[in-house]
Amino acid sequence: MTDTSNDSFKAKSTLTVGDETYTYYSIPEAEKNGLKGVSKLPHAMKVVLENLLRFEDGRTVTKADIEAVAAWLTERKSDHEISYRPARVLMQDFTGVPAVVDLAAMRDATKKLGAAAEKINPLVPVDLVIDHSVMVDSFGTPMAFEQNVEREYERNGERYEFLRWGQSAFDNFRVVPPGTGICHQVNLEYLAQTVWTKQENGETVAYPDTLVGTDSHTTMVNGLSVLGWGVGGIEAEAAMLGQPITMLIPQVVGFKLTGRINEGVTATDLVLTVTEMLRKKGVVGKFVEFYGPGLDDLSLEDQATIANMAPEYGATCGFFPIDEDTLTYLKTSGRTPERVALVEAYAKAQGMFRETGSEDPVFTDTLELDLTTVVPSISGPKRPQDRIVLTEAKSSFAKALGEEFSKSDDPEIAVEGEDYSLTHGDVVIAAITSCTNTSNPSVLVAAGLVARKARELGLDSKPWVKTSLAPGSKVVTDYLTASGLQEDLDAIGFNLVGYGCTTCIGNSGPLPPAISKAVQEGDLVAASVLSGNRNFEGRVNPDVKANFLASPPLVVAYALAGSMKIDITTEPLGTGKDGQPIYLKDVWPTNHEVADIVRQFVTPEMFKVRYSDVFKGDEHWQGIEVEGGETYQWDSTSTYVQNPPYFEELEMTPKPVTDVKDARILGLFLDSITTDHISPAGSFKSETPAGKYLTSHQVAPKDFNSYGARRGNHEVMMRGTFANIRIKNQMVPGVEGGFTKGPDGEQMPIYDAAMAYQKSDTPLVIFAGKEYGTGSSRDWAAKGTNLLGVRAVIAQSFERIHRSNLVGMGVLPLQFNEGDSWQSLGLDGTETVSIEGIESIAPRATVVLKITSADGSSREVETLCRIDTANELDYYLHGGILPYVLRSLVAA
Repeated sequence: MTDTSNDSFKAKSTLTVGDETYTYYSIPEAEKNGLKGVSKLPHAMKVVLENLLRFEDGRTVTKADIEAVAAWLTERKSDHEISYRPARVLMQDFTGVPAVVDLAAMRDATKKLGAAAEKINPLVPVDLVIDHSVMVDSFGTPMAFEQNVEREYERNGERYEFLRWGQSAFDNFRVVPPGTGICHQVNLEYLAQTVWTKQENGETVAYPDTLVGTDSHTTMVNGLSVLGWGVGGIEAEAAMLGQPITMLIPQVVGFKLTGRINEGVTATDLVLTVTEMLRKKGVVGKFVEFYGPGLDDLSLEDQATIANMAPEYGATCGFFPIDEDTLTYLKTSGRTPERVALVEAYAKAQGMFRETGSEDPVFTDTLELDLTTVVPSISGPKRPQDRIVLTEAKSSFAKALGEEFSKSDDPEIAVEGEDYSLTHGDVVIAAITSCTNTSNPSVLVAAGLVARKARELGLDSKPWVKTSLAPGSKVVTDYLTASGLQEDLDAIGFNLVGYGCTTCIGNSGPLPPAISKAVQEGDLVAASVLSGNRNFEGRVNPDVKANFLASPPLVVAYALAGSMKIDITTEPLGTGKDGQPIYLKDVWPTNHEVADIVRQFVTPEMFKVRYSDVFKGDEHWQGIEVEGGETYQWDSTSTYVQNPPYFEELEMTPKPVTDVKDARILGLFLDSITTDHISPAGSFKSETPAGKYLTSHQVAPKDFNSYGARRGNHEVMMRGTFANIRIKNQMVPGVEGGFTKGPDGEQMPIYDAAMAYQKSDTPLVIFAGKEYGTGSSRDWAAKGTNLLGVRAVIAQSFERIHRSNLVGMGVLPLQFNEGDSWQSLGLDGTETVSIEGIESIAPRATVVLKITSADGSSREVETLCRIDTANELDYYLHGGILPYVLRSLVAA
């Protein structure tokens, strides 16, 4: 519940829209009552300010926190940490499964405490969209979609049965079944409301729609003026269970847009330009907000395309303010008239509505782009920010072939059973895929028109190209079918393969065996062209070394051309049925042609029909048999989903925390150990601890799948913690991989050593250097550390989110004082470590380490406790955030 007893700036007000009266927290009123100048804040910062005003309770949000946002206007940056509570949580199936596992485990623990299991539910709305599991096994056939769905259910039966149970068991938790769409597009088209409402204390409270998501591209919904970004699983679970997310008041970089996009230029070309500019600017960890007259001529779908790529340009979010386009999109996508009216009235009352010619907000820094300067582009061959002007694509690839791929020859490798050969630069994958572009009718219609014109002229995709169309929602299929464009796409091989993240996350499926064999035989630099947002090395397909991001119409054009060695702006794509060469200009649609079809065939009725029963699912989903009611019937033989041990022997009153006595050292690490080093990710081999576990459970190596797919099984994940093949533990100098020294000094995997220490009840600690835990905020980096028996991590500095995650899992983060390090102390890993002062621990207190060497000599060193807030101290004293919340819910 929102605590309004600390309304220091008298912001609580009412707003009447039609027949409804809403309670809201007015920024203009707060400005009158002491928050001078806040009307000049960027729109995204106004959303943050409203959040603090609404949740001021004197403890997690104080008057000083709110004043710090107003003070931001002077310095335009701040090192003040605040507690932020998003309105809802969005998950996809890979990252969402562990959260649902934890909820299910909390229900079991609640019953053991003698309370009703149904007390455990998400406290804020949670939507989980199953979109990361479909793979492009079948393609280029009308049966592709049906066949890929069949394979998807075969592969993911255990996970889907579990999520199907969760869909029926939990309140405030909805599951969008497989085959519906990509989570970000479903969010944009249906889940998001721009202004959220809920009933509270007999009032209807209105406030900005905000969220965090367990996928980095959650930022896409910023295009609909919904502030949201990707977080790790622990932060998502905290938000789901009503706990605040701690964050620094952000810097906000303003990106001014002027002018208008030229004929023949797409939103994808624009976003690749924006990504390149912002990467050069340096916006990691910052908010980006777009403003300026150029917004007047960008569709909301164009804005969402730009917002989607925030992880690629490094920002926390890429925010667009509410304006007339926002209202138009809400109407077009089938939102109710009442919601649209509320959004308009609320935004105008709060000073959050962008008017043409209105005064620019105050920003930390700015940069500017004239939209008339944007030209057709692609990006690659390895990074999203490496933009290439389309006219230079051929020469750029030739350069990369020698410099990046060290190829000087030009082999011709015959393809077995075919009448063609392959060489460097041949496009073997052309995929219209991913949330970035499949939310945007203009580029999808453009792709269909390229296919239509190519078909009319007698062109077809080259036979070595694996073509696929994976739209972000079924609405896309509706308007492509209604306009006849789907038939044209089918005719050149772009059949529907599934609704979900496919090629962009590596679910491209295998290349045909003969193609794969030729690529491997010639060690060819084969290419993919995809309309996605990520093209990192090794991500798309193991046979494909060069990957290029492009607009959907350019994906079709490269499928027709079949090679990166062709300058498609001047050289023929192929030969038409009349024997004449066909050029890109012959098949490229005009902006008017695209707009005409979008106006005619993208209708509100399509959205209303498709989302009228979105949670029901198809016959496959409905046919899943679910066991269990309020609690889950765990299957002890499952290798995908297991009951985690976080709540074993849990009692309502937490046991007092104790000092650490004679802990052994599990790892000595240098600077910049990332969560990629710590957290299990990717594939693994049979000789690893995780591989041995699965083998012992009769799982063949070919069926290991990945750590990501098995995130719901702690037995697999804890075995993969600190198991990265590139991590270097200085306790075993010169050795790469997850190894350490065990109790008797012998080298062994970190997991095996941790289990040996657990048998003797020996606590463990880890020492590290600077920036410990940088990288993606992965929940298992903290969960795995906890399950290995690590009581404390002592480092020179921590990445902010991982530090918070460690506390959230009951692991104590301690920071060396300036000048101290494990190297300066001369540690080699044979020492024992005692930690004094835990029993009377306080935020940012001094904690003393007593380090005893093998020869019996000892010394003491002071460290800083990096439990930073009173809230975090509560989590730690309860053994972590999950036990804390569980006890709170049971006691309520």
